[in-house]
Amino acid sequence: MKADKIYLVGFMGAGKSSVARALARRLDWRVEDIDAVIETRERADIPSIFRQHGEPYFRGVERAALIDLLPLRGTVVATGGGTFMDPRNRELMLRDGVVIWLDVPFSVVLDRVPLDGRRPLAADRGALEALYNQRRAAYQLAPVRVDAGRGPVDLLVDQIVDGLET
Repeated sequence: MKADKIYLVGFMGAGKSSVARALARRLDWRVEDIDAVIETRERADIPSIFRQHGEPYFRGVERAALIDLLPLRGTVVATGGGTFMDPRNRELMLRDGVVIWLDVPFSVVLDRVPLDGRRPLAADRGALEALYNQRRAAYQLAPVRVDAGRGPVDLLVDQIVDGLET
């Protein structure tokens, strides 16, 4: 697959930000993290935005950030865990670049994501698991799936780069 832009999608804790940074370094591309873009624009962290304005407001800001990133080429974009859930966002990403799902088992999510409220949608195990199961249906629409539950970031980057070269 040939690409000049890659979107990494997947559940929280899948490693999207870490893989995006490493992949961009390997490709000598730019890296953008949608959550970081939102935090810079809003001058607040994600949990504060959720608390002060609610999820619908956050999703609107998220879409605006995505739209602003569309013109960029030679870019790896780490999306938020919910970005790909919105059909309009999904369509934009699928038309604009290669979408890669970093798939992790729920057990790995539990190891990586603290249930301490730092992540607004990860308040308790039951709710987190329900959200995980709900989002998998959308993530499965990504054309490329990488098993991100095993191995270090460099191994995932190798798999992605190998796939890009074929």
